Amino acid sequence: MENLVPTLVLIAGIITVILTLFSALSTFVLPRSARSQLNRIVFGLLRRIFNFIIHFAKTYPRRDAIMAYYAPIGLMLLLPSWYLLILIGYAAIYWALSVGDLFAVFRLSGSSLFTLGFDISKTPLVTLLAFSEAMIGLLLVGLLIAYLPTMYAAFSRREQVVNMLEVRAGSPPSALEMLLRFNRIHGLEKLSSYWSVWEAWFADVEESHTTLPALIFFRSPRPENSWVTAAGSVLDAAAITLSAVEIPYEASAALCIRAGYLTLRRIANYFDIPNPQDPHFPENPICVDREEFEDVLNQLAIAGLPIKADREQAWREFAGWRVNYDRALILTCGLVMAPYAAWSSDRAPQFKLPPLFILKKQRLLAEGK
Repeated sequence: MENLVPTLVLIAGIITVILTLFSALSTFVLPRSARSQLNRIVFGLLRRIFNFIIHFAKTYPRRDAIMAYYAPIGLMLLLPSWYLLILIGYAAIYWALSVGDLFAVFRLSGSSLFTLGFDISKTPLVTLLAFSEAMIGLLLVGLLIAYLPTMYAAFSRREQVVNMLEVRAGSPPSALEMLLRFNRIHGLEKLSSYWSVWEAWFADVEESHTTLPALIFFRSPRPENSWVTAAGSVLDAAAITLSAVEIPYEASAALCIRAGYLTLRRIANYFDIPNPQDPHFPENPICVDREEFEDVLNQLAIAGLPIKADREQAWREFAGWRVNYDRALILTCGLVMAPYAAWSSDRAPQFKLPPLFILKKQRLLAEGK
């Protein structure tokens, strides 16, 4: 039994190091969406702390200023979390190899990991392990340094288009204001090229925000702006245009909506936000009611936009488009604590934090599978 304990400790140490490296690789290197339980724990614990702090903030701008630090702090905490686990994992390996007592193995592990060099080993195997630990420590720092410019480049691309929307849709953005301004300034025929801009934007956001999920929580420079509410306004404008405005059919608007709801669904699925994957109206209701839709059409008609005569058919078509992204949009607004915007964050429920540890069965249930 005494000989079994070092073997179990050795295995536990190796597993700890491997899982920690897997977490770092899935965060920094892997060019696709990958879940890390460690990242989930770090960001989940930090979110609970931030939720407690913002209870003392009386205004939204103050809460926004506090939440602006959430994602950067979470990212910075990943590195010491990985370092701590690597330190413990290698210390367990050294102890199993009879390097010394607990203090001695932690001293050697820390000296190797941080490349301080104040403690060394004369055994070839342990020396090789110390070299590998030092290499991992340097590699993690290097990956973080290379990771941040990539993340901020994606953030800059996202925010450039969001800021440009303010000129066309107001602040906070709304589908109504967007259509009114386009009709007044550009003409509705110019909408076609704008839908293409946002189709490309959605594709970029879907790729970057599932590969680099911390980007979800990076807030816009101005508290009244948000990538989620901007996306919702554009999608609603496209849905209204296709369903209720008497202009030639725009395939680019339909493609923009499809790109948008696929993006919002995949982001929601990554964070285990329950949303229907193949919704249909009226089986799946939407958060916009008929009266709100009619009010928008009346304002558009007063401004001179050509509105279809069959309002009932227009409502059914609008709801048929909106149902594809309604649930994912509303709940993602709650997840990121988005600022006020019509038809999105103004009706978003308070986000309920999921358990820190989630099993595969729980995840499948959350995704409705």
